[in-house]
Amino acid sequence: MNMLIYLIPIALLMGGIGLLAFLWSLKSGQYDDLEGAAWRILAEDETDRKKS
Repeated sequence: MNMLIYLIPIALLMGGIGLLAFLWSLKSGQYDDLEGAAWRILAEDETDRKKS
């Protein structure tokens, strides 16, 4: 039972750090272009066309 005195604040602190990291990633634009990388893989590059 005495362990809960230590574990609950540690869990709350780790949850707060995770929430802050998520909010920072939203603010810095990590989730702005979700489909761009998928389309870039499928798009042909100029160098691919010159080799043909």
